[in-house]
Amino acid sequence: MKLVKILDLVNSLEKNSFLKIIDNIKSSNPKNAKEIDQILSDSSNDLKNVDSLNISKVFDLVKSEFAETVKSEFVNTTSQLDILIDIIIKDGNCILKQDWLARLYEKELKVIKERTRNLKTQLEAEKSEIPDLLKRDYQIYRACVETAYINDGENNRDAKITDDELSILLTLANALELSQEEVKLINYLTIPPEKLDIDSIITFLKNIGVIFYSRKNNLVYVADEVVAVLREMRQKEIADKYYRRVLKTFKEPQLNLVCRKRNINIKELDYDEKVNRIITSGISFTNLLKTEIYKDGVTLTEKKKFVNELWENGLKVESSLRGTTLEDKVGNLILFFKEQEKDEKVGISIEGYERLLIDLMEELKSFRKTFLKKFEMPEETVINSSTLLDYNIKPRDILDILNADELKEFVNIKGLKSRGDLVLNILDAYKDAENLMIENYEAIGYRNLELLRENGITIKESELGLKFEDITKTIFEKLGFNVDETLKKKLNNAKNKMDLVLNLGNEDVIIVECKTVKESGYNKFSSVSRQMKSYVDVAKNSGYNVVKSLLVAPEFSDDFINECDLEFEINLSLITASSMGNILEGFKNSKHKQFPYQLLMKDVLIKEERILKAMAKKN
Repeated sequence: MKLVKILDLVNSLEKNSFLKIIDNIKSSNPKNAKEIDQILSDSSNDLKNVDSLNISKVFDLVKSEFAETVKSEFVNTTSQLDILIDIIIKDGNCILKQDWLARLYEKELKVIKERTRNLKTQLEAEKSEIPDLLKRDYQIYRACVETAYINDGENNRDAKITDDELSILLTLANALELSQEEVKLINYLTIPPEKLDIDSIITFLKNIGVIFYSRKNNLVYVADEVVAVLREMRQKEIADKYYRRVLKTFKEPQLNLVCRKRNINIKELDYDEKVNRIITSGISFTNLLKTEIYKDGVTLTEKKKFVNELWENGLKVESSLRGTTLEDKVGNLILFFKEQEKDEKVGISIEGYERLLIDLMEELKSFRKTFLKKFEMPEETVINSSTLLDYNIKPRDILDILNADELKEFVNIKGLKSRGDLVLNILDAYKDAENLMIENYEAIGYRNLELLRENGITIKESELGLKFEDITKTIFEKLGFNVDETLKKKLNNAKNKMDLVLNLGNEDVIIVECKTVKESGYNKFSSVSRQMKSYVDVAKNSGYNVVKSLLVAPEFSDDFINECDLEFEINLSLITASSMGNILEGFKNSKHKQFPYQLLMKDVLIKEERILKAMAKKN
């Protein structure tokens, strides 16, 4: 869930700890101090008086300083911050009930206890399943952790690991190419974790600014932007869902090779279980593609070729993977997934997503169980598009958790295309073209071809104007209006071509004109006012009463709005494409069967907030 949304959900007391940390950073002259001051210039520099959107903007400017404040807490060896962060940065854990967080924490402690016991046995055994070189690295790191922790006791001080010692240990772990999971296990082999109570955990995480806690709803919130910072701190370069997507492009012998290198027992593990074990082992994505996936003797050229093929044939990305060195290519692959994580685009329409989820639950009896297990969610979780998007779980992420047999079964049951990539075939079948166009209505109005292509819409520039008009028509129809094509043909002539005519009955009509614009702000008032006046005259001369004329565009300049305010002959109001879309969503959630057109009569530039508030009154 985005930070701005969480800030709107929690009360002032519940966001105090977070604001206090940001305020402390702001007061210590951060590197983006000037940009922060510009954002806060209208609010007397007091964060408590700043709206959620601007707080989110400020956080984006202080992310690096925020990370440093959290890192300083790792010195406290009893805080178990690594365990707690690893829990809250997992896919699906950004919204948690207090008792579910407690259960995930207890489960993680049990796993750590079992794995450290097994690791100790393996390290102390003469014959070990751990490869000799890896065992040597483990023993070196373990010896250094023990020395860093115990040396304080020898000097009659409390045993702890200092800032300097922690920095050295991190450098050593990186040089040995140990995963964060391996480091965590060796650390807790030396300093076993004691179980903390959940209230203390929540208070601690809240006080260092990484979570928000709503006492009223008993919910823990972790903002997507904070998750991104914490993942970087834990050297988790991409989310598990993207790691899974990459691993599922590999053949089973390749997975077996990675498992053997990292001491993962593959006996009795099927393909999907091996994928999950590699993900939970904590192997960095960079190391996976630079060393772990290859047999001995593979050349650098062959490695680069493998990464290129992964990009083109495995992930099926249309553009070329940039980068000349292997490091550049892997870095750009990571950047690609990070951009996908931040991107709010769903890929298919929201209604298409909802229908996909309903069909998966109806046709695949194991789907719900698989979903809850993969994303570690409680049994009472509501699986719908709205909930999952709050968790930043998108349609592709859902299909990636299904195994090959489940995908084939679903495709066969629904009669979908069975050749090629089954995941892409399913997504294509649920795109729902009409709703996808409505969701991209504003981009079509701005004639933004690049954004439309990114969102899966292929259209010629010459077709954008007509498409904008078609979508406007669809929206008015969904609002319950009679968009009268017959009457429009009757009124139109060689000189006057109205875009839309809304027939209200009793000879009353609303005339709608649609305009796309590439530059910011539609500003051609003189020409459009003459055009609209001519339309109104035609309708009046044909015996119709024009109760309103509307101009729909993505944006209007201030001058245009001011000139329109002075025009009284044509009773013209302006409405942006964004407002049209939001009004449609508000209408869907209201009890109105027909949109009350009187709500369009008041403003020069129609205010969607007033209309949404008026519609909500009937609910």
